[in-house]
Amino acid sequence: MKIFLAIVLSILMFGTSSVSASRDQEKNERIKGEMIPWEQVNDILPKYTKFTVRDLETGKEFKVQRRAGSQHADVQPLTSKDTKIMKEIYHGKWSWKRRAIVVLHDQKKIAASMHGMPHGVGALKNNFPGHFCIHFYGSKTHRSNFMDLSHKLMILKAAGMLEKHLQTADPYEVTSAFIAGIKERDETIINLVSLEHGKDWNKLLSSIENVSIINMPMLPEEDLTNEWLLIIPIEVDWYVKKYGRKTFRGSIQLARFSSLDGWKVDTKKFMDENGFERFLKRTDKVKNKERAA
Repeated sequence: MKIFLAIVLSILMFGTSSVSASRDQEKNERIKGEMIPWEQVNDILPKYTKFTVRDLETGKEFKVQRRAGSQHADVQPLTSKDTKIMKEIYHGKWSWKRRAIVVLHDQKKIAASMHGMPHGVGALKNNFPGHFCIHFYGSKTHRSNFMDLSHKLMILKAAGMLEKHLQTADPYEVTSAFIAGIKERDETIINLVSLEHGKDWNKLLSSIENVSIINMPMLPEEDLTNEWLLIIPIEVDWYVKKYGRKTFRGSIQLARFSSLDGWKVDTKKFMDENGFERFLKRTDKVKNKERAA
């Protein structure tokens, strides 16, 4: 019965997913970048190089200068005007959230990812207290020897390759991408890996300050024989506005229509089990009372 329901759900919702994803893909197609490995970008954009950053979602552009960085580029906005534009992209508040960007330099358009949090030191008179990081394909953080998943997804998005990548990703990477999409408040990522489509995620995403997977054990081979439905045990830490930390220990369910289709997360079931529908209803009641007061 579960398999049958998963298949029916996939049939009903897959079409909406394709339309939504295609619209996002079409919107970003005009400004997508080339996915050039970090080793090459490191030579293309040496220290003190000035270049332009274009935000994929808003289309806004600002100029920066690379100042340092060996595993990725440490950069600073060039002027106070550039800092202002960057802050507008982040809705007026500095944030560690990753965003898909295209780097423009010498006729090249390079797919990349940035966060929006000033840190460390800065040297330019630009009203920006420090520097921020830009990652390219193959870039690593200072603390690890691996690509940051959120940066990787944003780089793929900037290159117009995100949908194709997630279509062939294994269930564990799809699950990780789903959680990363929530963490970065990126509806494109969430919709590409979700069975539930056409949903307005904005209300939910605005209430979540952070989320991380604490544990997601690999299933034994004998549990992976079902080609249509998969239930993965998972432990997730949520940080919800006004509620603080909330830990979920349970499972996440994925389904697909055929072995040629990508795995999709049953997001409604997962969010219901995490209690977010009840949380949002309580939040709406509080807001309505405040308006009436």
